[in-house]
Amino acid sequence: MDRSAGNALKRIKRTAATERQRGGSPVRLEMVPQKTAEDLVNEQPAMATENDRRSKDRRKRGRGTPSLPPQHVLSARQLFPRTMPFLPLTIFLCAASCTFVATAPIPLASALAFVASIVILLLGRFVYDAVIAREMASQIAGLFAAAFLPLLLVGIGLTVWGAERTLPGIYIGSSAAAIFAISAIYMRRHPMTIAGAQIALYGPMFFNNSIEHGLFGLVLAITLGLILSRQEMVDQAQLEENRAAQERINTRAQDILTDYEQTGQGWFWETDRRSLLTYVSPPVAEALRLKPHKLIGQPLTRLFDLADTGEEGERTLMFHLSARSAFSELSVRAAIVDEERWWSVSGRPLYDHFDNFIGFRGSGTDLTERKRSQENATRLARYDSLTGLANRFTMSQSLEKILSAPQASNRSCSVFLLDLDRFKQVNDTMGHPAGDVLLKQVSTRLQRTVGKMGQVGRLGGDEFKVIVPGRVERDKLAELGREIINSLSQPYTIEGQRVVIGASVGIAIAPDDGESSDDIIRNADLALYAAKDGGRGRYHFYSEDLHADAEARSQMEEDLRDALAKGQLEMFYQPVVSTSTENITGFEALMRWHHPVKGWISPHRFIESAEDTGMIQQLGEWALRQACEQLAEWPGEIRMAVNVSPLQFANPQLPSIVANAIASAGIKPSQLELEITETVFLQDSAATDAMFAALKNLGVRLALDDFGTGYSSLGYLKKAPFDKIKIDKSFVRGITEAGSRNAAIIASITSLAHSLGMETTAEGVETMDELDLVRVHGCSHVQGFIYERPLDAQQASERLASGLAAVARGPRCSRAPRQTMLRKVVLDHNGHLYNGTIRNISTTGAMIEGLWSVPVGTLFKVQLSQSYAVTCTTRWSEDDRMGVEFANALERDPSGRIAAIQAAAPAPIRKIVIGESV
Repeated sequence: MDRSAGNALKRIKRTAATERQRGGSPVRLEMVPQKTAEDLVNEQPAMATENDRRSKDRRKRGRGTPSLPPQHVLSARQLFPRTMPFLPLTIFLCAASCTFVATAPIPLASALAFVASIVILLLGRFVYDAVIAREMASQIAGLFAAAFLPLLLVGIGLTVWGAERTLPGIYIGSSAAAIFAISAIYMRRHPMTIAGAQIALYGPMFFNNSIEHGLFGLVLAITLGLILSRQEMVDQAQLEENRAAQERINTRAQDILTDYEQTGQGWFWETDRRSLLTYVSPPVAEALRLKPHKLIGQPLTRLFDLADTGEEGERTLMFHLSARSAFSELSVRAAIVDEERWWSVSGRPLYDHFDNFIGFRGSGTDLTERKRSQENATRLARYDSLTGLANRFTMSQSLEKILSAPQASNRSCSVFLLDLDRFKQVNDTMGHPAGDVLLKQVSTRLQRTVGKMGQVGRLGGDEFKVIVPGRVERDKLAELGREIINSLSQPYTIEGQRVVIGASVGIAIAPDDGESSDDIIRNADLALYAAKDGGRGRYHFYSEDLHADAEARSQMEEDLRDALAKGQLEMFYQPVVSTSTENITGFEALMRWHHPVKGWISPHRFIESAEDTGMIQQLGEWALRQACEQLAEWPGEIRMAVNVSPLQFANPQLPSIVANAIASAGIKPSQLELEITETVFLQDSAATDAMFAALKNLGVRLALDDFGTGYSSLGYLKKAPFDKIKIDKSFVRGITEAGSRNAAIIASITSLAHSLGMETTAEGVETMDELDLVRVHGCSHVQGFIYERPLDAQQASERLASGLAAVARGPRCSRAPRQTMLRKVVLDHNGHLYNGTIRNISTTGAMIEGLWSVPVGTLFKVQLSQSYAVTCTTRWSEDDRMGVEFANALERDPSGRIAAIQAAAPAPIRKIVIGESV
């Protein structure tokens, strides 16, 4: 036996085993001895040919080859049977029987009629085939030709025979009854056809002279026709109902699949063994803009655009087709031009009963919307929806990936944390849509500035993050920080308006500043806070001493809570002087805190901490009550100004708090003046107007504090019931400098206030020149060191007891303008090195914190940066702070900044000499 025969036998054995596993009848090998193994092998090409023929037949049907309706449809519409084989035999037997009993030979006319009826009945099938698929008129004509005419001829034959009186009437009636019975059996589906057949059979007898036989037969025919018709109609209705129910059962699956296809929920396909389509759902052809029959015979891959599907999808589909293995939910792109549509395709191989592969059959569903949803979900999960930058999650993953690299040399990177300066102004004054536009422009600039050097992401709000992989020199990182700040500080155009913001940058380097992502982010955030605390618009590298500052802030919050609980806070009062009378007209209440260990704490520091922690509500209410109680002890013409923070102003209970404080102290409402900053207008306008109205109804005075510091709008003055405008000290300071526009601004403010019937107070007047100018430009009141520093309650009472007249005392000119900052420096005194912190600086001097009780006149050499030092002299000292004057004035760069502090700060001293006095 050759190899092919052996393979055939193996397939037969596999078939038998498969049948046993399926629970079917086992294949008996002894049943195949008629065919040799060679015969079975030779049959394989024949089977393949038969499969190909079936595929061609299916393709022909798919191309619309015409065919007759289904058999059940033909049966339902037929009026007469296709053949009635026993009816011709019955006619012949009846004629033969009558011949034996007749007294004379059969008449020629009767014989011809019998023969003609038999011939017509035998040819009736051809009439049936000719009219069954035609309209109703053709079928009725066929009924007359194939059914009624033969019976009419039989009736004529029997009538003619009976007319000659050679055949008894009983035989004529019996023969007619027998023939009628057989025809009724064949025509049982249509009762009216039975009645017509009976009339055709008995009609000639009725119209013959033998009327008694004809009448009897006609009456019998009609009676039997009615009986059979009624029963047949009942049976036919029941049969039709049963058939319809069975048809619904048989076609239910097909109908469900058809509905499934037509509703677009899915589609089906089938191929032959060569992966050529033998069936595909019409919706697929419609999607591909083709006729369904155009796809029959095409490769299955014709439906897909595997070039755009991706290598993974293409390899998977082609592998399964070639390996003849089942596949499920493969994502492929449809071969539709100018449209992106994705399908999920599943399929399984088909085998015949000889275990021969005959093709694939499967289904598909539209995956487009799901894929788009998944892509959107992925994009939202990994990228910021507004700017398109990587989000916090993606940036964290990128940083973790770098810090967890297998090789330690690849774990280096730098992290930049950015915070936009004055962004809240834009967002609140111009609206959130304008803020969104600004963030998009910022992200574009940031990406362009960083370029390929690193990855840019948005953490949320106005916070951004940049990751620079690899080890980069600090000078290059500093240069990148400067470029980022300069780029983001350039003017923007939003809704036709010019907008200027800034940026502060904190930088941490891995692994120098931390080996974990949490450490790096925390340290970069500390550096960012230092940059913002140093005056904003700066970059700052992380250093270890920043932890001490963060701990100091945390400690301050804790100490502030204790101070409020233990009553360590106290109120100071700074006089407000009328420029026309030079008399004290009131005081501004200022909160001060003397720490039991650290001494006096700057109000700026603890007020900011109180606002961050929410304690400002408690502090504000306490300050208001203290000020009102103190005011009750002073003359009735004295007023008291109390600051109200934006958080207090947003509290709906503020009017009742103010009213209770006034009533408890027993003062007139007009003696109390509430100073409100412009930031309150950034809140809900309706609530703001209601609050102003409620406070004004109490009878208190309202002052607009810090006017002109960034939020100013004439609309505020138009709708808010202010009694006074306080000009910020930033306009007063520098008013005497050459080329300064501050004088013109102050003159405009005072003129506007005078027109609106409001008073004006110039804050921060410290020199005689400043006093003269604000008086000349029309300020009605002055507040500053030129008259008096803030006084405690006892000192203020003593000052009022001495009279209301105020005398200006102070220098003629002001010192150089100072810049607030937080910068670590190193001080050298006779070879002894100390760490210090510059709190503010000008070109001629600075305020330095960190050394206690330094004698006035002490000389220092201050290391301002790693490459620049300046000699200075101590001019004043208070606790751990001192004011120094530089031996040589510092220079400014073209942008107006002090050049010496633009470079990196010097490294702090790790060891401090103990026991040395300065």
